[in-house]
Order: sequence, then C-alpha cells, then structure tokens
Amino acid sequence: MKYLTLTVPCYNSESYMKRCVDSLLAGGKDVEIILVDDGSTDKTAEIADQYREKFPDIVKVVHKENGGHGSGVNKGMELARGIYYKVVDSDDWLDEEAYLKLLSTIREFCAGGRYERGEPVPDLFVCNYVYDHLDEGRKRTMDYRNIFPTDEMCTWDSIGRFRPSQYLIMHALVFRTDILRKAGVRLPEHTFYVDNLFSYQPLPYVENLYYMDLDLYHYYLGREDQSVNEKMLMKRIDQQIKVTDLVSRSVDLNAVRKEHPRLAAYMMRNISIMLSISSIHLLLIRTGEAERKRKDMWNRIRDYDRGLYYRLRYSTISGLTYLPGRLGGRLTVGGYRFARRIYQFQ
Repeated sequence: MKYLTLTVPCYNSESYMKRCVDSLLAGGKDVEIILVDDGSTDKTAEIADQYREKFPDIVKVVHKENGGHGSGVNKGMELARGIYYKVVDSDDWLDEEAYLKLLSTIREFCAGGRYERGEPVPDLFVCNYVYDHLDEGRKRTMDYRNIFPTDEMCTWDSIGRFRPSQYLIMHALVFRTDILRKAGVRLPEHTFYVDNLFSYQPLPYVENLYYMDLDLYHYYLGREDQSVNEKMLMKRIDQQIKVTDLVSRSVDLNAVRKEHPRLAAYMMRNISIMLSISSIHLLLIRTGEAERKRKDMWNRIRDYDRGLYYRLRYSTISGLTYLPGRLGGRLTVGGYRFARRIYQFQ
C-alpha cells in the first residue's frame, strides 16, 4: 500500500530538482514519487530516469509533451495509487522531520483496515509552509494555529478566523486522493497559477480536517523566472485573470453557505484575495488596456453572481483594490508594497 503520492511537475529543473526529490525519498516505500518531465529541454529527463532506476519501488517517471504545471498535476492525479496526494514543485522541498511525522500520522489513521472499512479519516491534512528566501538566508513560516485545533479531527463548522496573511495554498494541503477525484479537479494546461484552483475546488467535499503544527513545506523564493515574481505576475497577468475567473465559477457558494457557512466565508475571501492580486498587478502595469481588463474582470463577477459581486466589492479586501481614481490606485499599490515587506512573500 502507498499511503502518499507526491507528484513533482518538472520543467527544465536540472539545477534544483535533486534537492526536492532527495527530500521526498525519506518517505521510503510508504510513498510513491511521480516525476513528471513536462517536455524539458535540459537534463531533467535524464535525472528523473536515474532516480527511477535507483529507486524503482518508490519513483515513477512520466515523459510528456509540454503542457504546463497543471498538466503535470493532472497526470499525477491520474496515476496516483496513494491514499493521499500532494504536489511538490521541483524547486521546493519538504522538511524531513515534519515529513516523517506526517507519514506516521497517516499510517496510524489507515492502519488495521480502518480506511478500507470506511471509518472516519481526515479528508485533508493541513500543515505549515515556509516562505524560504534560501539565497538570502531569511524565511517566514505561515501557520494555522488560530484556525484549526492541533492534532485532532475537526470540521469546517469549528474553524476559527483567518488573519489577512492566511489562506490555504497548495503547499499547506494534503488531500485524500479520492476527494480530488470526487471534486472533479482538472487543471487547465499551459496556464500558470492553477494551484489556486487545486486548493479551492475540492474544499466543499472535505468533511474531516486534521491540522499538524509542522513546518513541512519549504516554498523557495528568489528565482528571477519564478511565476510569483512581481515582473512575471505582470507579464502573465492574463493567466492570473483566467484562473481567477475559473475559481470564482468552480463552486456554488450559495450551496456551500447552507451547509458550511464558515467555509463559504473563507472561500469568498479566497476569491477576494485573487481579485486583489490581479487588480494590484493590473494597476502596476499602468496602461489603459490594463485598466480595461481590471474593469472587465470585476464585471464578469457581477454578471455571473451579482450577490457575490456586491459582497466582494463592498465587504472584503478586494474592494479596497478597486478604489476609484488615481488616488485610489496609489493607495492600493502603497498598501500592497507595505504588505509585501511585512509578510516577506517576495
């Protein structure tokens, strides 16, 4: 039995992927590691094959035409045999001690046929992640201690309030594989920022959550070509807008609100954050076309769900990124610069 599938989408990752894969091998034969070579043109494919040859019981390799990060995640979900599923980007890595504690807990929940008998097990594990500016020697941990009880099962109805800097990103999440499949998660190809859809769409299918106060995932920041680099965010703004549109339409929040109002509030806040990021970077572009895109993005929300539009516009943080006039734009950008310094996310 494989308790955990770890998918690593790789594209021209030869200079850093070994750090990632080596950190995952500590899981031994309880895990499967799927290395998805997404049409790389460097030595990524060769390195992946070397790992498969050396660890045939742990490592699986897929060579495919380039389809983008989402395509790699999709392929991993198709092939996954693990009870749980996690994506690890090829420039990131897991902390070994935290990783082994997570695996031990998964084994405990699944031991003795408990999972096969349909007894309650976590649908989602949540762990901390670390913004790691490795080259600069600084990092910042993002935790969820104020939201979830530690080391005990809970539901959406018992969660606390998220702070402005907190949201559930892919790096913090370990879903049960069948939850992802039940939710119909299928990420668009040739599109950046699809991790937002991965960490949002399955949430209403999650009944039981389990938070472990472990600094599990190291999210590397610093590469110039990184998708979260501010210049790249502006360059790829159309893809960010596309994913924001997809997320806002992927779940019926009115239906979620009837079952789990706290979850619905968080999910609306998630859309708000994505709208804010898109709005801010459109402001930073400072062109008439960018301003039109900003208006169109908001208008699509309004046309899809007028109630959602008014809640986002007037009662969430995203409304503060859609202030009128040049002064409103300057205030928005100034607030963004301040938050970036405080939370060190870039």
